[in-house]
Amino acid sequence: MSVGVFDLFTVGIGPSSSHTVGPMRAAAAFANELQGASVLGKIASITVDLYGSLAATGRGHGTMTAVLLGLEGREPELILPAEVEERLAAFAAGNPLLVAGSVPLAYGPEDITLHPLTILPRHTNGMKFAVLDAGGVVLREATYFSVGGGFIIREDEEAMAMEELESSKNKLPYPFRTAVELLRHCTTAGGNFSDVMLANELTERTVEEVRAGLLHIRDVMEECKNSALTRDGLLPGGLKVRRRAPGWHARLRAEDPDRDPKFWQEWVNLVALAVNEENASGGRVVTAPTNGAAGIIPAVMFYATHYAPGMQDATPEQVDDVVVKFLLASAAVGVLYKEQASISGAEVGCQGEVGSASSMAAAGLAEIMGGTPEQVENAAEIAMEHNLGLTCDPIGGLVQIPCIERNAIAAAKAINAAKMALWGDGEHRVSLDEVIITMRETGRDMSSKYKETAMGGLAVNVVEC
Repeated sequence: MSVGVFDLFTVGIGPSSSHTVGPMRAAAAFANELQGASVLGKIASITVDLYGSLAATGRGHGTMTAVLLGLEGREPELILPAEVEERLAAFAAGNPLLVAGSVPLAYGPEDITLHPLTILPRHTNGMKFAVLDAGGVVLREATYFSVGGGFIIREDEEAMAMEELESSKNKLPYPFRTAVELLRHCTTAGGNFSDVMLANELTERTVEEVRAGLLHIRDVMEECKNSALTRDGLLPGGLKVRRRAPGWHARLRAEDPDRDPKFWQEWVNLVALAVNEENASGGRVVTAPTNGAAGIIPAVMFYATHYAPGMQDATPEQVDDVVVKFLLASAAVGVLYKEQASISGAEVGCQGEVGSASSMAAAGLAEIMGGTPEQVENAAEIAMEHNLGLTCDPIGGLVQIPCIERNAIAAAKAINAAKMALWGDGEHRVSLDEVIITMRETGRDMSSKYKETAMGGLAVNVVEC
């Protein structure tokens, strides 16, 4: 299949999908190559080089740790935060790196070479791995790119991957890369965004598997939020950012014990903040479609399942139905951003992360609230239109300021966009495709200092304490 719902929503660890999850996946893929090439017994040393944005903000994003864990064969979908902490402590104590889980080498985070001002041709998030024998001869080497949302590309396999992608699209009943095509399929199939997305997913999974997988994604999002509600104190990293989720939760439970609708925005803010505080702590999160924007879709989904019309009397099974439809519709819009633009903050700024997530969430909410395909497309367009130009300028390279609050603001934008679209008839002057292309071109024009390099904006204009 081409880009599917389980590509856009994957389980990983914080704080960044492009700078933590992607590098871990790339390093793990290289470790698998080493096993397949039967060179493990000859390895005497290893080199890792990080380029561009990975090097510029890697320390704040945990990139070096992620690479080492990946080289040991760990996968972001499976590793738990406690295991990360355990290996971190082992590295700090001077324990060796276990390449592919078996070859001990004296190598730590400080041995990774950083090239923040060198941009490899394919993407700013580039990394090179090499293993050498005792005589210094290179046994195996590879270059990978982390292109956003945890997606990775191996340099010399990109053409093959594109061919496979195009081939897989031909097997889909409703292939699409533009909103125009998606809307046409809705007319043909007599359904909405979620129906088209589900039909495509069924080429690889059963209905039951799709449903179970999406409810698992929902459960991980819920666990992520709940974990944050129990963690007081300061976020790691040195900025001394105080965790707000536990205090806000206690206040809301006291002031709104019966879930009065007038408190909807406070609850939405809480969910967004909680998820992103957990992400900033290196916790287990769902890329949706990135880690930096991980709180938006859970927050809007919370609104959908608690405050949308008819949900107060919904049965658990009906709530599950809403969740599945919401995530499928959101993913359909996510496909459009992956196909036509980018969801990488290092490539197009935060408009590609928070903007895309806000647009996806607006579409999901508009659909479950009864919107026509045209209204759903309008909701997605409105949300992105008002996130255009959003820069990625995290202070200290940490996914904390402005990232955490930005998720809450973008969630509210998504809800408002859905409501505005539902008050219209689906007709609007600017199309979703036009706004996606505009986002892509804006990202290209944006100065590199505003694209996850910590060299501009808040990252340099705020004095760190």
